Amino acid sequence: MRAFYVYILTSVNRKVLYVGVTNNLENRVAEHRSGTGSAFTQRYRVHTLVHAEEYRYVEDAIAREKEIKGWRRSKKDALVEATNPTLADLFETTTARDPSLRSG
Repeated sequence: MRAFYVYILTSVNRKVLYVGVTNNLENRVAEHRSGTGSAFTQRYRVHTLVHAEEYRYVEDAIAREKEIKGWRRSKKDALVEATNPTLADLFETTTARDPSLRSG
């Protein structure tokens, strides 16, 4: 079964959020970290994965991404804090726990 992910990245100082959708979370976050993910994340150094949701259908993931992007910043912050109160970088723990997120 193929999975799709809605994810939120933040900058080190937590001032900037980026919401995206992908079918390969590990590769997409790696692209953002290397500076090839998007001009926005490169410019504002948005590399810390603080939230991710998994969906079975791409349409559901895209709809959720659009929904979150339409929210005020305070609601996005509340979503992240509800699932990740310490704002830890989930990238390392997610790929270490779930081998299906590894490429190869």
